Amino acid sequence: MAGIYRTKQRELILSFLRENSHLHLTADDISNHFSNRNILIGRATIYRYLNLLVEKNIVRKYHLGDGASACYQFVDNSSRCNRHYHLKCNGCGKLIHMECDDLDSLFCHLEDKHGFRADPVQTVVYGDCAECANKH
Repeated sequence: MAGIYRTKQRELILSFLRENSHLHLTADDISNHFSNRNILIGRATIYRYLNLLVEKNIVRKYHLGDGASACYQFVDNSSRCNRHYHLKCNGCGKLIHMECDDLDSLFCHLEDKHGFRADPVQTVVYGDCAECANKH
């Protein structure tokens, strides 16, 4: 990663993000991971480094609104999880990855017919997951 100062703490954070690229992690998740292993990395360090990684397009940041903590995901260009949509459960708060040809078609339609280029990375559909829907 050219242009990024490397420290042991930063290497640990990046390695953890890379190993968990299939997950959306909050800064608290990262902090808890290391504190549970008696590795001291301050929250301010985590937030500053996450912001730098977002700026360098190494990590994506998702804002889920309603006071929820932002979550982060390592950008794994080699995986199939490079272009996907998100479903956010109103009941349990779970964030679900979804790849869907029908939504791909919708995004193409928006651009072709309406001149609007939507960003699938920033698109979040809110509703109830199957587990929460079955509770009602």
